[in-house]
Amino acid sequence: MSKELNSENIETVLSKIRPHLQVDGGDIELVSIEDDNTVNVRLLGACNTCPLSLITLRAGIERTLMIEFPQIVRIESVA
Repeated sequence: MSKELNSENIETVLSKIRPHLQVDGGDIELVSIEDDNTVNVRLLGACNTCPLSLITLRAGIERTLMIEFPQIVRIESVA
């Protein structure tokens, strides 16, 4: 059974991801959860300007969140 898709549960998972981003001077912020189950995040610090940020978003953040919350359709990075 998947966890309820809400900001508190997403923040719990992001807190596990965050140290890996902070090691390289980056961070992540939850912006919103849309009605269509798209999750909007903001990449901060070094992650915001890193040329590999799309790989981090898709292969790291999106993959981790979608394992915990299969109902997520997509993770999007917003400015």
